[in-house]
Amino acid sequence: MENGIENFLVEREAILRLGVFATVFIVMLLWELVAPRRVLTVSKLQRWSSNLALLLLNSIVLRLLFPAAAVGIAYSVGEMNWGLFNLLSLPAWFEVVAAVLLLDLAIYLQHLLMHRVPLLWRLHRVHHADLDIDLTTGSRFHTLEIVFSMLLKWLVILLLGPALLAVLVFEILLNGMAMFNHANVRLPRGIDRALRYGLVTPDMHRVHHSILRRETNSNYGFNLSLWDRFFRTYIDQPEKGHDAMTIGIPEFRDARQVDRLPGMLALPFVEKS
Repeated sequence: MENGIENFLVEREAILRLGVFATVFIVMLLWELVAPRRVLTVSKLQRWSSNLALLLLNSIVLRLLFPAAAVGIAYSVGEMNWGLFNLLSLPAWFEVVAAVLLLDLAIYLQHLLMHRVPLLWRLHRVHHADLDIDLTTGSRFHTLEIVFSMLLKWLVILLLGPALLAVLVFEILLNGMAMFNHANVRLPRGIDRALRYGLVTPDMHRVHHSILRRETNSNYGFNLSLWDRFFRTYIDQPEKGHDAMTIGIPEFRDARQVDRLPGMLALPFVEKS
């Protein structure tokens, strides 16, 4: 019975993820239209066409290089009984919760590395060079960073041996939360404050996209806010406030370079740091 469920999840993984992605995308798009947090400064048509084109390119490259994806690797690891969780006898629900938490920690640490290691920052600055921030920024990553991220995810899955369901849940959460916390949406202050005890909110993550280096090097979490609080990388609010703060990187302010696909792909190789 369990193998049957796992086979079903592997076969339907792409459809499940696409369905959730489309649903969250539409919800956040409507929210941005109804209650925007900031006035955008760059042509939305230009930014969206470039950001979504990069997302499409990355999706094609991932399918060509990693046809099994993270869920497929989790299935193979489970079949071979590799990894920490396969050595332990834990209740199924506890294993799923623990695996999702550890995978989220791994993404936090990966994000920290992308900022601290100069070579990795060259790749990651494509994400930060966006001159505005909205739900499409959540999928704006250089293709080489996406490949690196998948390889690192494979390594974590090999070491942990998490349940296939845990990996699928985590992947869906990661994609959905990336759109949510990058979205240009307004949350009532009280709701934002309450959500921050567990989740990364748009106002919390927007600080991370500040042009100020101290703020850029903070709030690394994508799903859970606890890692930033535990590792002391949490900043509550931007110095200049959410309306007046500047988004992006000081060295890259030309929209023709940072908000067009050719310039975005070339950005890691431009000699500025």
